[in-house]
Amino acid sequence: MKSKNYFTKIASALFLLFAINASANNVQITGTSVSGSNITFTISWDNSWNASVAPNNWDAVWVFIKYQDCNTRLWAHAGLSTFAGDHLTASPLQVDPVADGRGVFIRRSAIGGGTVAPTSVTLKMTIPAGTFNYKVFGIEMVNVPQNNFQIGDGTSVSTFNSINITAATQSSGLTSATLGGAATNVPATFPMGYNAFYCMKYEISQLQYVEYLNSLTYDQQAAHVANDPISAIGTYAMFTGFNYRNGIRISTPGNNGAIPAVYVCDATAGVENNSDDGQGTAMNNLSWSDVSAYLDWAALRPMTEMEFEKVCRGPVNRVSNEYPWGTTEMNAIYTQLPGLINDYLANETWTPATNGTCAAGIGSGSGIYGPVKVGAFATGTSGRASAGASYYGAMELGGNVAERYITTSNATGTAFNGTLGDGTIAANGLANQATWPDPATAVGVGFRGGDYVNVVDRVKVSDRATITTVNATRGYNFGGRGVR
Repeated sequence: MKSKNYFTKIASALFLLFAINASANNVQITGTSVSGSNITFTISWDNSWNASVAPNNWDAVWVFIKYQDCNTRLWAHAGLSTFAGDHLTASPLQVDPVADGRGVFIRRSAIGGGTVAPTSVTLKMTIPAGTFNYKVFGIEMVNVPQNNFQIGDGTSVSTFNSINITAATQSSGLTSATLGGAATNVPATFPMGYNAFYCMKYEISQLQYVEYLNSLTYDQQAAHVANDPISAIGTYAMFTGFNYRNGIRISTPGNNGAIPAVYVCDATAGVENNSDDGQGTAMNNLSWSDVSAYLDWAALRPMTEMEFEKVCRGPVNRVSNEYPWGTTEMNAIYTQLPGLINDYLANETWTPATNGTCAAGIGSGSGIYGPVKVGAFATGTSGRASAGASYYGAMELGGNVAERYITTSNATGTAFNGTLGDGTIAANGLANQATWPDPATAVGVGFRGGDYVNVVDRVKVSDRATITTVNATRGYNFGGRGVR
């Protein structure tokens, strides 16, 4: 998930620190300072791992930095050195730079698991000289290693043919006949999932969306909320009131179409950004335009539907009608049933724990229902099936909010080549990556994995009944996540 720490650079040697620390799913980034081009902070998180046995992967935090010019008040995405030796940390962590310098992955340096205690990290930035404010963001990810995997199960609706995805498949492409499932030809440039990548551990949360909105201009904000940023204090951002468990509100209205609004989490109206204000609740009412812009801003990218099956299933053999947690068990719940406890808190969960617990299949649009906290079914003692976790540890790939994936069902989708977001969106708020499906039309993306409203069959790993659904609008059950 994401945490932030603010500070303002006053001069080359003097800093005024604003210690505003937001914790979500136990990732905490605190104590930020700057010296020259180096930015230093402390990071910690719970339930970290680096496994030498199945699933043979690790979790990580995707860390990126935004800086605000103190004169123009505009935010920009900071470049980071691509040379590992320019970044410093200590055991048990290591810093993995990336080729485009848009951020770094911070992860365990050795086999192990458990809580990562507060550990200092120093990153070298590549930004121009000036006087800036800074924000450090972190999004929890899971590593998805390079390996063969299976798609299709032979029984789910519109399933792919039951085939293997291998190095040869990725390098040569697939014909529509081989792939099946009403797919078109898939070229070798399309990310089929064979190669390694990182996947967001959780769906975009309401806290993440608030912090995203608060780094945008007025016009950019207006493109990604339902109610104008100039609206009165207390106006809900995405609905006419507190509906569908979405508590994002305006704390300070925007002004004159130029000064952006300030948004907060306030699910239990009263004291904003309190511990029970739903910061960890999955973000809903997102359009494709909203999701794609968020991913571009965070220097991530959309996931393809073939990558979705890999993250769910891993390299193990397919099971007909399986759900993302690897079994055919389903315990469909929703937020007004007895069993949901600690509403809107960081430890919101469902009791009693049961294999296959999933927010799905309510079959109603009533505004009292909505998504649960991301990772709500995972505890310190839960297994994969009771936590609702995918093979590689990603949560809520089934149920909760509907997620859009790049489809193989049309040429617009298969033209996607895995281009990464660059951390910058257009002045009108839209993602501006040419190879991504158009934010305005959503042609090339569809839904997989189900949500808290629709029938539970949509949650199945190989169910493709809604992958051809083109819907560019917002929906109370629509959310999203990305990969890199």
